[in-house]
Amino acid sequence: MRRLLDIVISLSALVILSPVIILVTLAIALETGRPILFSQMRIGHNGRPFRMYKFRKFRCDCGPDGSPLTLENDDRSTKVGKILMATKLDEVPQFLNVLRGDMAIVGPRPESFAFADCFSGPYMEVLKYKPGIVGPTQIAFRNESDLYTGHPDPGAFYRAVLFPMKADMDLQYYSRRTLTTDIACMFKAAIAVLRRASSIVLSSSEVKSRMEFHAANIAHKSLETVTPERSNL
Repeated sequence: MRRLLDIVISLSALVILSPVIILVTLAIALETGRPILFSQMRIGHNGRPFRMYKFRKFRCDCGPDGSPLTLENDDRSTKVGKILMATKLDEVPQFLNVLRGDMAIVGPRPESFAFADCFSGPYMEVLKYKPGIVGPTQIAFRNESDLYTGHPDPGAFYRAVLFPMKADMDLQYYSRRTLTTDIACMFKAAIAVLRRASSIVLSSSEVKSRMEFHAANIAHKSLETVTPERSNL
């Protein structure tokens, strides 16, 4: 039933949004040319890689070695790209991923391979669920790029603070999900997009404690990998 709903919603969305898709395609082509779509390998269901599609929001000359995170006022963004990010229209091509079966409408956000190392311990369980376009974390972190402001190392901040928060939220939701809660999640996601508001507020003390905890874990794992020297006695 959930898969059937995914197909119906995706087909309907692509038909209803077809005028918008045409306008976005023309806007990207006129501003920066081709390609219109951006594709990237993401971690899918049970860790299986798949190619996820978005409307391109960065300049054509941006290489693959850039930051895997989109920051507030990211200098790679085009003028059209900024509008796409603000409205979340860059996500529309992912309905194609849903039709292909790589994604669902509701599911955890598919992570890039740059953060594959985050799926360790209890967070491996997140990969049991098919990734989706919307979900509780996508709603709560609707304006995630704003959260990186003031942090010198966004990647470390994501690993230490945001990823664990997302994973905990996903595990709590998807272990108890029903078709009814998924439908409610879709409506909440639509409201979040229209309101352009996130529900996550991070205090400086919370960020500091999570960063310290993450650093302590990294140090502990590093010590565990050190092979003790054999004594000559």
